[in-house]
Amino acid sequence: MYLIGEALIGDGAELAHIDLIIGDKNGPVGTAFANSLSQLSAGHTPLLAVVRPNLLTKPATLVIPKVTLKSGAQVTQMFGPVQAAVAKAVADCVEEGVFAGQDLNDLVILASAFLSPEAKDYNRIYRFNACSEPCF
Repeated sequence: MYLIGEALIGDGAELAHIDLIIGDKNGPVGTAFANSLSQLSAGHTPLLAVVRPNLLTKPATLVIPKVTLKSGAQVTQMFGPVQAAVAKAVADCVEEGVFAGQDLNDLVILASAFLSPEAKDYNRIYRFNACSEPCF
């Protein structure tokens, strides 16, 4: 079993556009999760969503850049506000009971995140990507 979702929220260069797949780590989504984490592509390095350093989300979540990251600023934005915001959105969903009845250790999430090369405002990047409703 797996679920697929998409959301677009915000405006301007900092808008968030997330595509995601949620599924069992022992099924095709788990295989895609492992492949995405182990088969890197220049400018599209996936990163684990962390609530804070060394604290992964449950379910484990992989943030995958949709746009090729070409500058240090973009990398900092992806590995900063986007990563933290996606982790917060997942944690908020867990707290709100979205995954009630599910074993969080058996699920994984692939979250493909758009980050415009023109984005500048870290606060807006974070706020738009952290939206757990309707984003997830």
